[in-house]
Amino acid sequence: MTAPLGRIVIYTKKIEQMAAFYARHFGFSVARAEGDRILELRPQTAGAALLLHPVSAGQKEGQALVKLVFDVEDVAAFCEASGKNGLKFGKVHQADGYVFSNAKDPSGNSVQVSSRAFVRR
Repeated sequence: MTAPLGRIVIYTKKIEQMAAFYARHFGFSVARAEGDRILELRPQTAGAALLLHPVSAGQKEGQALVKLVFDVEDVAAFCEASGKNGLKFGKVHQADGYVFSNAKDPSGNSVQVSSRAFVRR
């Protein structure tokens, strides 16, 4: 039996900013259910949905040791296009047969674009 990853919950005080960020830079669509305090971001293609959940007392934004990694074939081109759209990535790093670059979302969570998924192993 398998259980594919379907959703990732991100706790934030900045629901609207986060929704706009992931929609603008990574192509998610926003789905709101009346009366639900969780806002769902659905991917345009395959992949996990992001659930934006309001932070509760005692939680701190950007403190989880989790990084969202988005698969892109041409990391440098994606970073360049993102920069023109207001999202600044750091240096493009060379790894074991692939490249990646890191940035932060509005709540300070780490996000990465990586070509690792396209490496033939």
